[in-house]
Amino acid sequence: MNDDRMRYFLNRVTAELRETRDRLREVEDSRQEPIAIVGMACRLPGGVTSPEGLWDLVAAGSDVISGLPVNRGWDLTDFYDPDPDVPGRSYVRAGGFLHEAAEFDAAFFGISPREALAMDPQQRLLLETAWEAFEHAGIDPVSVRGTDTGVFAGVVYGDYARRGAQIPADLEGHVGTGSAASVASGRISYTLGLEGPAVTVDTACSSSLVALHLAVQSLRSGECSLALAGGVTVMLTPEEFVRFSRLRGLSTDGRCRAFGAGADGFGMAEGVGLLLVERLSDARRNGHHVLAVVRGSAVNQDGRSNGLSAPNGPAQQRVIRRALADARLSAAEVDVVEAHGTGTKLGDPIEAQALLATYGRDRPAEQPLWLGSLKSNVGHAQGAAGVSGVIKMVMAMRKEVLPRTLHAEEPSPHIDWSSGALRLLTEARPWPAGEHPRRAGVSSFGMSGTNAHVVLEQAPAPVDAEPGEVPAAVAPVPGPAVVPWLLSARSAPALREQAARLRSALGAGRAEDPAAVGHALATTRAVLEHRAVVLGTDTDSLLRGLDAVAGDSPAPGVVRGVAAGPGPGRTVFVFPGQGSQWVGMGVELLAESPVFAARLAECAEALGPFVDWDLLDVLRGAPGAPSLERVDVVQPVLFAVMVSLAALWRSYGVEPSAVVGHSQGEIAAA
Repeated sequence: MNDDRMRYFLNRVTAELRETRDRLREVEDSRQEPIAIVGMACRLPGGVTSPEGLWDLVAAGSDVISGLPVNRGWDLTDFYDPDPDVPGRSYVRAGGFLHEAAEFDAAFFGISPREALAMDPQQRLLLETAWEAFEHAGIDPVSVRGTDTGVFAGVVYGDYARRGAQIPADLEGHVGTGSAASVASGRISYTLGLEGPAVTVDTACSSSLVALHLAVQSLRSGECSLALAGGVTVMLTPEEFVRFSRLRGLSTDGRCRAFGAGADGFGMAEGVGLLLVERLSDARRNGHHVLAVVRGSAVNQDGRSNGLSAPNGPAQQRVIRRALADARLSAAEVDVVEAHGTGTKLGDPIEAQALLATYGRDRPAEQPLWLGSLKSNVGHAQGAAGVSGVIKMVMAMRKEVLPRTLHAEEPSPHIDWSSGALRLLTEARPWPAGEHPRRAGVSSFGMSGTNAHVVLEQAPAPVDAEPGEVPAAVAPVPGPAVVPWLLSARSAPALREQAARLRSALGAGRAEDPAAVGHALATTRAVLEHRAVVLGTDTDSLLRGLDAVAGDSPAPGVVRGVAAGPGPGRTVFVFPGQGSQWVGMGVELLAESPVFAARLAECAEALGPFVDWDLLDVLRGAPGAPSLERVDVVQPVLFAVMVSLAALWRSYGVEPSAVVGHSQGEIAAA
């Protein structure tokens, strides 16, 4: 073989090796791609109904532990006794409760009252928060029907099924699906038409964080392109209070004193939380607002340790290190950990020691790992605890504040705080941007022995568009003199409530530009049967219109109606025929709307070879331009104006199911 031929083969082999290396790198990167959190929804004790409400609670340092719910038929005389040694009784009569857990708008989801009564409230809450998570992300929940979106839900309790004696005979046919844990995730997929994996997880208190880990893995493997992940806990009977009382695991007043000297057990609580997650590259391509990213996650098991339900420090260290490895980060690059932190005398010191051994070493004393726990505010939400901690930390990143942990003014003496750079958040602290992005770890450990740890990172800066590149959907257009705010709901009462909620949110200092609010209402919400449009030229007039809708009273600029037929319907562009023209039509839009002007210019260029006049001159009424009274002029001019209007409406997010024209030729051309 001569030298030239040898060189040829060596170059070819080198190129193939380089290509193989690049492919392997792509595969490896996809397996560790950050996962974007694009939507969040939750219900937690203290009347919390949103991530923003949760932030308000923790920022205020509120403690929302309360007495037992009064609407579940719990009889204190049957299960409560202050003496912890009395069998069959609980020595606790307080906790963190969802007192409105029984409330459910069954008709909204097309569920009959009979089936709704047989449904576990946990299924109902998951349905509601699933819908809210999509809307929080600016995604119409109806638009995801038929997609490969996955559902991963942590569900711990099945109390509702054990209340069979209280369920009327005519509801028995719905009890199976209404109480099965497997249906908790499946019902979300069924109701919204999601075709990705639907998995219910029960690893006890780590369930919702394990569900998030599974969602991350499913997204990275390409099994789904969007995923709902989280968990729920509602206690329908007091049985768990009795069981944990026998283990002496509960705090006497229902409060979690995480890492505090007064820690005497955990306080039981309820909650639900769901995250909407997708691959970061997809979120950017789809234009979704990224709230934060999951850089890494890991799950493991205690194995054969010092007890089935006892925490295991070495296992906790291992799961933290695996999560950091998955995130490709060092421990020193994480600022804070939202701990499992239940407030037990055994669990807190073990967890703190694991954090000291992993995060607390090899970091400057002036840059300690900060430590906190949401459980000090709301109690231990069990199957929803991990996801609630994630929502808290995402909000903390966005607000640039680390909220304080309650009931821990005096740190636990059973923890050697001097053995590493670990500090308890006994006071709120600013969380400024440093040399690296804000990052937080979140831990959740189950009584089952299954541990989970997630590493979160603040949302990356938006990727700049290429010079001169302006996506049509966000191309700058002038704000109209009159702004429409669109509202819709399943029923007239719900429509009034929707208006009241929007009015309350905007009146609480969260108002934005009226046109921006109108755009969000028109493009990021489902379009339901009962509808109202509020028209106004400024915020005050629009707010007055909302008041009128909420109060069911007439007002100028307010239109109400009910859509005919089932479903939300589709947009249809109707092209008028000859006779709709007028001198000067479209001239103002031509001057002010780049989208309209660009499409009209394309039409003018396309018409040029076939006519002896200029489209733009005709519209502007230029000297020498032919009149719109000529049939051979008005027909193509009308067509060009309508096509350009359609382009403008599309730029606002309106997509038609058909374009109806005056003639078959117009339909084909459009």
